[in-house]
Amino acid sequence: MRSLPTRAQAVVVGAGQAGLATSFYLRRAGLVPGDDFVVLDAAESPGGAWPRMWERLRLFSPSTASSLPGWMMPPWDDRTHGYPPRAHVVGYLTEYEKRYSLSVLRPHRVLAVRRADEDPDGDLVVEASTSRIATRAVVSATGTWESPFRPSIAGSDLFAGLQLHAADYRRPEDLAGRRVVVVGGGNSAAQIVAEVSTTATTTWVTRRPPRFLPDDVDGRDLFAAATARLRALDEGREHGGVGGLGDIVMVPEVREARDRGVLDEVRPMFSRMTPTGVAWPDGREELADVVIWCTGFRPALRHLAPLGLRGPDGRVAVDGPSGTQAVEEPRVFLVGYGDWTGPASATLVGVGPSARATAAAVVGRLHAGPAGG
Repeated sequence: MRSLPTRAQAVVVGAGQAGLATSFYLRRAGLVPGDDFVVLDAAESPGGAWPRMWERLRLFSPSTASSLPGWMMPPWDDRTHGYPPRAHVVGYLTEYEKRYSLSVLRPHRVLAVRRADEDPDGDLVVEASTSRIATRAVVSATGTWESPFRPSIAGSDLFAGLQLHAADYRRPEDLAGRRVVVVGGGNSAAQIVAEVSTTATTTWVTRRPPRFLPDDVDGRDLFAAATARLRALDEGREHGGVGGLGDIVMVPEVREARDRGVLDEVRPMFSRMTPTGVAWPDGREELADVVIWCTGFRPALRHLAPLGLRGPDGRVAVDGPSGTQAVEEPRVFLVGYGDWTGPASATLVGVGPSARATAAAVVGRLHAGPAGG
């Protein structure tokens, strides 16, 4: 573990795709990684959250539409027709760090970001697990993986089986021969249903019927539609957005599950859990050994708690030219948490524009001097 400096002009918290993209643009603007700015990451190895995701996860866009700024992801051309697996993404992010000499410091978990004093143009202090760094700007790029969301369901504490979030799930062989209920209507749920159903009796539960995209539509189309919608709204025009397209990309594993008939029966959300399974309002019950919650994530922002920036919705209000600058603390920028910090900014291909705008805003703030804003 490399020791931390006591001071840097800027600190990037997190070395996943958002932190790397922002660091790329800071470097391109002339700041020296490891000197002018430092990148702190809590993980033992590169790749952001990707090494911790389930083993057979696939991107739902080809590599040409899943790349960070500066260097295109190498192609993946196996039987999945170009949808890269998790390991391919980890390798790409690992090489990306090296390619641009981003000097990521790990493992250093950031515990808190505080104001050094009452001076609004003074320093912030980044408290890591081993040291403290004084800085003039903080880019928070910690993503959402460490804050999995699970809805509150009556009787969940009574269920005697195993409850997993998608963040905890690893491989279908671990659940072989068991009765599994998968909860959620998005891409993660569909992919997990597809593979778990090869080894276990699987029931798929969603709040509303899942919407499947046509076989020839993938993440590229979703990103294009989302971008067009936000551009239209900025210009005062109406746009239907992605709603009419569907939600679930038919990657090969999901198509294969459809052909097996696995996706034909989808049950509505149950109302409670029992010691032995789940139950619906009409009295129906389903025995279950395992429930997998594919119910999303919330922004991982605990380190910003001392600044008091989060609103009732759990988000930090952002604005400024970059669209990522905290309204209540302009020395803090947030990148990669979802559309509220930039269109599709939680995706590999979508984080680039907000990372570029954030880096420009950080550099502008540093050049303006302590009295600048």
